[in-house]
Amino acid sequence: MRKNSTVQSSEHRIIVVDDERGILDSLQVIIRRLGYQYTGVDNPLEAIERIRRENFDLLILDYLMEPLLGDEVVKEIRKFNRDIYILLLTGYKDLAPPLETIKTLDIQGYCEKADNFDQLILLIESAIKTISQKKTIKIFRDGLTKILDSVPKIYQLRSIPEILENVLEEIMLFAKSTNGFIMIDNFALESNNNESAFKGMGTYDVSLEKFMSMLEPPFMESMGQARTSKECIRTNDGIILPLINDSMKTLGIVYLELKNPFNEIELLKIFATQVATSINNIHLHSLVSIKNDELARTYNELQRRYMDAIQVLRLAVDAKDVYTRGHSDRVAYYAVKLGKSFNLKEEDLEKLKAAGIFHDIGKIGIADDILFKTDKLNDEEYAEIKKHPIKGANILSAVSMFKDIVPLVRCHHERIDGRGYPYGMKGDEIPFLARIISVADAFDAMTSDRQYRSKLNIEEAKKQLTLNSGTQFDSDVVNNFITLLEDFDEMQKEIEHTYNPDQFLDNENK
Repeated sequence: MRKNSTVQSSEHRIIVVDDERGILDSLQVIIRRLGYQYTGVDNPLEAIERIRRENFDLLILDYLMEPLLGDEVVKEIRKFNRDIYILLLTGYKDLAPPLETIKTLDIQGYCEKADNFDQLILLIESAIKTISQKKTIKIFRDGLTKILDSVPKIYQLRSIPEILENVLEEIMLFAKSTNGFIMIDNFALESNNNESAFKGMGTYDVSLEKFMSMLEPPFMESMGQARTSKECIRTNDGIILPLINDSMKTLGIVYLELKNPFNEIELLKIFATQVATSINNIHLHSLVSIKNDELARTYNELQRRYMDAIQVLRLAVDAKDVYTRGHSDRVAYYAVKLGKSFNLKEEDLEKLKAAGIFHDIGKIGIADDILFKTDKLNDEEYAEIKKHPIKGANILSAVSMFKDIVPLVRCHHERIDGRGYPYGMKGDEIPFLARIISVADAFDAMTSDRQYRSKLNIEEAKKQLTLNSGTQFDSDVVNNFITLLEDFDEMQKEIEHTYNPDQFLDNENK
């Protein structure tokens, strides 16, 4: 049997499975030239085990192989790996698997073998771009999740030394740094001296006097440059982050020593913004003669920052899956339309809009292999999916501004007959606004393409709503919605006019 050959190159790893030596040799040359890591395997059973044990980004495999055909290989791999990108090769067009099989197994590309590999090269480059984008979205999503987990802690009103210690712990944990410090200007401190407030950890866990004696002129120059330019400054060993408040005044700096490269600078900037806002909040609360309107403005800014962070998270949930992109915005639109049909107050319409936008925020905590599974979920996987209303409610409960929409997010999968989740509430036990969200959510899900099924047309969706009226859905809500859907075409124009589903991804790529 031909031995495996592995070449170390860029971070992207490609495994090629083909029982023809010539194909493996040719693709090895091509893939190495493109700058990617290459692994060649001529036995499909061995390839399955390699993919089980190691991390590969892209699989290129032949269809006609012994002892397993290409689609059987993919079927085995998809049992434990839903993420690997797969390109299928065949030298016999008439023997290729049917299109339905390719879709079911989530095979992303198909190519016929030819004397030249131009088409395959294009497919490989396209695949790598897609893989890179998915990795970027995942890194951004995971980073925002960590920031979101930290925000409630750093916004607590405590003394300056306490908040500095907590802030530094959180940002160092986020950046995987073991040495760092935070220094802010002297303001609203209990003492009357002119010293800055300082906290260091690791190498810098010393007094302010000792710390100042450790500084060398080039590093001090970098600190000053970060403060005056209000830009992040990279040093040989780490990064200096300026802490800038809403008035664009630099409050201080954070320095993180980084042993490994850290490329997600935008995430660190978001974190630094949250830190600056929390410190500014403490400053305002520490002033003896603070004006009430200043305090209210600061608290509103804290709320806005937190809502912005959650909004980015919500967009990340939509952006990572083309099948659900824009879903939350459409649910919010339909929910507000329904609320107006019941002549609800403006404050209730605002609750419906917010709940519609954030109703699926809990899915940020659900594993991708469950969210994107194309066949039926098992009991354990379905139980995990059913946790997303509670996860979402917990995320929104971190600040008081969302207290009125938490019950709507928590209850939007409850059913009138009590067979819903997470609590099995029924009838009037379910908040009326949550019953509105439930109908809006179900309708948009039915009329949108998903990985596991095609969308229903409007008449079929209306029929499903009617059939489940009084059992899954509130009858009055369904009746009003059926009436609203008589103007469905006009509603779609309004949605298209106000919502651009690619906006988040476009901003990410700039």
